Amino acid sequence: MEESVTYQDILQKGVQRGLQQGLQQGLQQEALGLVIRLVSRRLGTLEPSVQQRIEMLSVVELESLAEALLDFATTEDLLDWLERN
Repeated sequence: MEESVTYQDILQKGVQRGLQQGLQQGLQQEALGLVIRLVSRRLGTLEPSVQQRIEMLSVVELESLAEALLDFATTEDLLDWLERN
């Protein structure tokens, strides 16, 4: 059975799906780490509840936050952004 074309095709698709999921998780973690460092540097230490809200953002949202962060002056700016997005 392991030598059948169908089995090999299913196995290959599973491997590809696993690699894709791993890559996506890696991108998410990298983007999250970068944004947390940038926010902390710009605004100081974050409250755990604020950090948790950031951790729930998608990669696209994290990228948007990284850009918006350039205009933030206070933690309130960050909270406003999180409420709107």
